[in-house]
Amino acid sequence: MFIAVREEVEAAVEDALTALDLPTDDLGIEEPPEDVEAVLASSVAYRLAGEVGAPPPEVAADIAAEIDASDYGYVAEAVPQGAYVNFLPSDRFFADTLGEAQNDGYGRLEPKDTSVVVEHTSANPTGPVHVGRARNPIVGDAVANVIDYAGYDVSRHYYVNDAGRQMAVFTWAYETFDEADLEEAPERDRIEYDLVRYYRKGNTFLEEGDTDEVEAAEAEIESIMQGLEAGDEETYERVSEVVDQVLGGMRECLGRLPAEFDRFVKETKFMFDGSTDDVVDRLQDLDEAVYEEDAWQLDLEVHGIDKNLVFLRSDGTSLYPTRDLAHHEWKFENYDRAVTVLGEDHNLQAEQLRTTLDLLGNDTDQLEQVLYSYVNLPEGKMSTREGTGVDLDDLLDEAVARARKEVETRLDDRIRDDELDEDDVERIARQVGIGAVRYDIVSKQPSKAITFEWDRALDFEAQSAPYVQYVHARCCGILSEAARDDEADGLSDVDADRLDTEYERDLLRAVARFPAVIEEAADDLKPHVVATYTRTLAERFNAFYRECPVLSDDVDPELRDARLALVTAAKHSVGNALDVLGVEAPDSM
Repeated sequence: MFIAVREEVEAAVEDALTALDLPTDDLGIEEPPEDVEAVLASSVAYRLAGEVGAPPPEVAADIAAEIDASDYGYVAEAVPQGAYVNFLPSDRFFADTLGEAQNDGYGRLEPKDTSVVVEHTSANPTGPVHVGRARNPIVGDAVANVIDYAGYDVSRHYYVNDAGRQMAVFTWAYETFDEADLEEAPERDRIEYDLVRYYRKGNTFLEEGDTDEVEAAEAEIESIMQGLEAGDEETYERVSEVVDQVLGGMRECLGRLPAEFDRFVKETKFMFDGSTDDVVDRLQDLDEAVYEEDAWQLDLEVHGIDKNLVFLRSDGTSLYPTRDLAHHEWKFENYDRAVTVLGEDHNLQAEQLRTTLDLLGNDTDQLEQVLYSYVNLPEGKMSTREGTGVDLDDLLDEAVARARKEVETRLDDRIRDDELDEDDVERIARQVGIGAVRYDIVSKQPSKAITFEWDRALDFEAQSAPYVQYVHARCCGILSEAARDDEADGLSDVDADRLDTEYERDLLRAVARFPAVIEEAADDLKPHVVATYTRTLAERFNAFYRECPVLSDDVDPELRDARLALVTAAKHSVGNALDVLGVEAPDSM
């Protein structure tokens, strides 16, 4: 609906500018402030004031005078206000919005014949997922969700680093040490917590062990790397025994968010199928290729990058960037678009990758990269390798525990009256606690650093996940109560004109925006736009709920049905918006 309105407004402004013999290259269409009743506005008068030789308000008035609202179905009037032209929505706009939003799939755009691979998380399988990296699966999953809602054919990938030195060290340590050699017990009863102890023990040994023993260990580690490079199946099986076990535990952790994947793509795939060797040959043929410091490198200074890309060691083994180049060419061959979610510490590598892919003759317009800053707790930064810091499991456990205390306090009467049992309390605590973590992280612009704060994330009264989740639960409660009295029948054919208060119209305008918010977030790869929208939607619903009784005895049947339809529209909008963000929408709270 909102997309159709925007098209009408664009056409109206363009026709008016053409009639006034003014340029139409930038129409200045934007959303007005929340206190303005218009559905859209144009600021084009600012741009044209100098050319016309008149103040912006006068130009805006001339543009508005050229627009005949009767030519459009969703625009009731074009009204100048200062330097803006505001477009007021018609009755048809409200009626059609109300009708479309009765669909529980509201917000999903028409399917597009475009495939998109979204690669995110891709943490090295060396141990538990830690909090500092939690932003990747949360943002990555939301990016994939919003692209999916926008109608694209999405495939979610995890790129598994199973060929680097880290995995060779891990494999050697796993095969070398016994349980008795390990100093501490696993922090949690899950496989990656068990096996990470071998990785830590191996690194400690390599740093502090006897020189001769370390040299022997390094020789075995090098042998593992060479075996993978040569495509040796036995070596691959040895490494995979470690990788697959650790990855299984990491998947279980990520499933708690939840963040799920359609495919786990191992980098050894591109070593064994010959594509890495092909990339190396083509890189060596480039003018930028140099052999320096016992390694083949690309000198990218002429392309504005002051650090060389090393792609082949002197011993003939490839590096992660080399294999990732083959990986991306595979993505380009199999998908129309490739989106990668990366931490900010990969900014240089992202630039090197894009530039090198371009030098190799690829269409890098297919590649889109989302860079994000890391998540910190007030206690400071975290490190997996040293065995310190906070794991994602710990954060999620704490979130559920804190949410449970809040839920038990708020719902104490209902618990005592047996309206809610233990399973209900546990469900709500999990939905609210994990939802709070996801929402708080995804609601920030990816480029901004985050220090996670419990009080803010779990504030039921502020602009947080519980605040938005409560709106969905309240909508469900109203509709459930109406259904018990057989009052919710026939909502597909209600009189939208009865919704004529400012609170009802404000809520309908917010509902109408949802598909356009999805389109914007998908185009810009910014799921935080959806989070911002949910807060506005929740505020509008709460104002409606305070001022417009739905099921009171003194509300006549036609108005009651119209308001029930509006509650249904709000439920679908807030529920699907939360779904995009990966936050559960509780039916009760």
